[in-house]
Amino acid sequence: MVQSKSWVMVKHFDGFPKDSDFQLKVEELPEPKNGEVLIEAVFLSVDPYMRPFSKLYMKEGDVMIGTQVAKVIQSKNSAFPVGSHVVSSCGWKTHAISDGKDLTLLMADWPKNVPMSLAVGAIGMPGLTALYGVEAVLKAQKGETLLVNAAAGAVGTVVGQIAKIHGCKVVGSAGSDAKVAYLKELGFDEAFNYKTVPSLEEALKKAAPEGYDCFFENVGGQFSTFALQQMKEFGRIAVCGGISTYHDTAYQTGPYPLTTINWKQVKIEGFMQSRWQSDHPQGLKKLMGWYKEGKLKSREHVTKGFENMPAAFMGMLQGENIGKAIVTV
Repeated sequence: MVQSKSWVMVKHFDGFPKDSDFQLKVEELPEPKNGEVLIEAVFLSVDPYMRPFSKLYMKEGDVMIGTQVAKVIQSKNSAFPVGSHVVSSCGWKTHAISDGKDLTLLMADWPKNVPMSLAVGAIGMPGLTALYGVEAVLKAQKGETLLVNAAAGAVGTVVGQIAKIHGCKVVGSAGSDAKVAYLKELGFDEAFNYKTVPSLEEALKKAAPEGYDCFFENVGGQFSTFALQQMKEFGRIAVCGGISTYHDTAYQTGPYPLTTINWKQVKIEGFMQSRWQSDHPQGLKKLMGWYKEGKLKSREHVTKGFENMPAAFMGMLQGENIGKAIVTV
């Protein structure tokens, strides 16, 4: 019998999450049945989407949603041998029994010198989100100017690097001088701290006086309002998220800048990486190729200890991380 720890959401978040919204539970797991495996978490992911998804898809008392890189420690399923590593969507758990339907084996040729934690980062869901947003939604082309906000996060850092690979001018917005410095290290052409610029409108104009062809939107709120005014005619906006609105207790209402959208003939499209599920293996190989070539870099913000999952989650929502936020067990 194996003891599994899990974090449950005991109460739906009212505004920003609190420690009291979470509870640590312990249970004894049975032996795996035929076709099942027992997995043990190695790296757990904390991501912005967990905040709005918890409201949409979770009930009070459910285990917090999320993905992890886990090791198979018992197996009665030949597709997942003991010692293999998988990406699991079992949530905030140290151990879980699975029939394999929610598991994805790490690519067979995963290089030994590439951290497996990247399977929930730059060579995982966040990386795929960036890839599809830049290539499939924005269709960013050489010579175009691309703007990305929350640029120092798990998705934003990859967005900027992929756009540079495609020959774009890249402008990034982030919330600290240290984050801005990191964006410069990654090759962003322009980057600014939205919290300290005297005028967000002027900062956007100064970074790209000619305007923006593409905007990868992660934030929402006031930033979107100003960015829309700087879009070129026939500009494209990929809406990945709106983290500035996730803790609102009431949905935002208009007025919306429909006249600007109309006159500039701007295309705005929301998306999630799951739309291209069948393309994931090919997309992961592309991301891995860029990583091995040195064209794609990744930085991780690591929190040690499963007991610190809620703190890591709340810290990520407050922007404490540069790059991907993960928890090691």
